[in-house]
Amino acid sequence: MDNYMSWIKIGFSLSILFLLATACSTSPKIENTDGQKVRLTMQVWGNPAEVKVYQRALDAFEKENPNIEVKLVPVPGDQYEQKLLTQLQGSRGPDVFYSYESTIARLIGAKQVQPLGEFLKSEASDVKAEDFPEGLWGPAKRDGEIYGVTPDSNPMVMYYNKKVFKEAGVKTPQEYYDEGKWNWDAFEEVTSKLKAAGKQGYIAENWWAHWYSWVWSNGGRIFDEQGKYVLDHNEKGKEAFAFMYDMVKKGNAVYLGSLPKGQGADAMFMSNQVGMLAAGRWLEPLFSQNKSLDFDYIYWPSNTGKNEPVAIPVAYVAVNKNSPHVQEAMKLAAFYVSVKGQEARLVEGGNAMGTLAAADESIMKKATIEHSGYLTEGRDKGHAYGSALAYDAQVPGLNSDITETIDLMFLGKQDAATTIEKLNQIISKAVK
Repeated sequence: MDNYMSWIKIGFSLSILFLLATACSTSPKIENTDGQKVRLTMQVWGNPAEVKVYQRALDAFEKENPNIEVKLVPVPGDQYEQKLLTQLQGSRGPDVFYSYESTIARLIGAKQVQPLGEFLKSEASDVKAEDFPEGLWGPAKRDGEIYGVTPDSNPMVMYYNKKVFKEAGVKTPQEYYDEGKWNWDAFEEVTSKLKAAGKQGYIAENWWAHWYSWVWSNGGRIFDEQGKYVLDHNEKGKEAFAFMYDMVKKGNAVYLGSLPKGQGADAMFMSNQVGMLAAGRWLEPLFSQNKSLDFDYIYWPSNTGKNEPVAIPVAYVAVNKNSPHVQEAMKLAAFYVSVKGQEARLVEGGNAMGTLAAADESIMKKATIEHSGYLTEGRDKGHAYGSALAYDAQVPGLNSDITETIDLMFLGKQDAATTIEKLNQIISKAVK
């Protein structure tokens, strides 16, 4: 009897120790009941260098979760959306996948992505919803539910070529900014001087991240905070279209779509032909490799006396609702976008910002650009495509119609007023 009682006490003690160990774990493991490894697929786009960056996070995930194995499936960007839609419709989709802003809006409508809200609240998740800046949710949050999370972000900034400015004898955007005068007048002034010095002032691009950044920097709106179309009566928004039109017409900016085939904005910038262009962080690795190039960032010029929101191109990581391993897939998605996942991917340098303030210090530790802080500010203030203020991403096909119309404006085939009138017709019809 004494031996029997001793074994009961030992067993009880071991049970307590096991429960304590489980309670102390910060990342509970999802147990596989049949003892077999769970195998997941994660589909992404990107070049070979980017795929290597993605793999670093998966290696870290598998190390923490030895019961789960993840196969990374890269797909070329130009084929990505159509392939993903076909796969999901045919019930052959990946367990976890990258999604464009407009794509996830379609998939939510088709009920093909797994809601993540409850999982992100749980102890099994490595990240919480409240850790992300609100402007990043965009179309991935609908009616209070979360369907996708952002692994990283690319707030729009303006790059400027210091050598071009110096040789032209033009004050830099940072100097205007430090004086509290980095606005549209200053932008027009420096591009005029660069043009007079025989350089191109700025490369204008026909893309949503550019239109919205210009409109918002004037305190204007195309859509309001409820996603309602307002450009037809928003004077500040109309002024922004007139400014974009005038900059190209007067030669202060050159339209990328009018350049000879094969002549890109990045090549012109690196060969000291142009003073400024706008982009996210994705150009930094390319420019940094050019040791003869001296450049910096500046925040988007603002007419309101403060830094206004900028557009933030993002991707979303989503989970296939029909995955046979939804719990494990949600755990992978949460880890991938967590501080641990972001550090695993981006701490060695990268082409994007993280999305979590808690990861900024480690991710930006190796930043070599003097004013990289503008990226952080842009991320925290800006809005992703498909947010209420940039609602058109939530309407299939609308972006293409808008782009075609604005292309005519930049090509000089119609003025700003005519462009806005056409947008009124196109957007009003699409969102009614």
